[in-house]
Amino acid sequence: MISPTDEILWHRLIDGNEAAFTALFERYYPTLVRYGRSFIPDSDRVQDFVQDVFAGIWLYRSTLDESAVVKAYLLACVRKRIARFQARDRIFRETTILDDAEFSISFTVEDHLIANEETARRVYQLNQHLNSLPPRQKEALFLRYHHGLKTEQIARILNVNYQSASNLIHRALVCLRRDLKGTLLSLGLVLFEII
Repeated sequence: MISPTDEILWHRLIDGNEAAFTALFERYYPTLVRYGRSFIPDSDRVQDFVQDVFAGIWLYRSTLDESAVVKAYLLACVRKRIARFQARDRIFRETTILDDAEFSISFTVEDHLIANEETARRVYQLNQHLNSLPPRQKEALFLRYHHGLKTEQIARILNVNYQSASNLIHRALVCLRRDLKGTLLSLGLVLFEII
């Protein structure tokens, strides 16, 4: 079966076709990540940039140029996104970098919730695992589960797009699941009681 051309997918995307958007994403994601890594070796950050580009394309699809050369347009978007990041990064280095600030989570549990030493030990263990996460992931989890904020609100606070905020939360949860494998259920119950 012949797959649709870039132009056909592009027009369908502009019309709001999610399948066309997905097809373009799958077609160009690896290429765009490799291209971005030629500017920045941090693969995770480059992947976030590429996802940002696609999120922007979907959000603003109705304003896209129908005659754009898709591959060139996508490469230019990734390049511009990285250039904006590097310019912003230079400015932040000259002022204050919040990413380097230690964000520490410490759930406080009232005495009536700690019925025994085992629960206290589990809360301590949960705090240890949470604080072993990277600062941005900890902050995203804290905002989501302690403050009950939605992902789009977290994105605004962290000055990232929705997908990046979602990725931060997802990656943090994946790390916690991996680290807490055997004790996940009991710690989850403690976390649920605390929150």
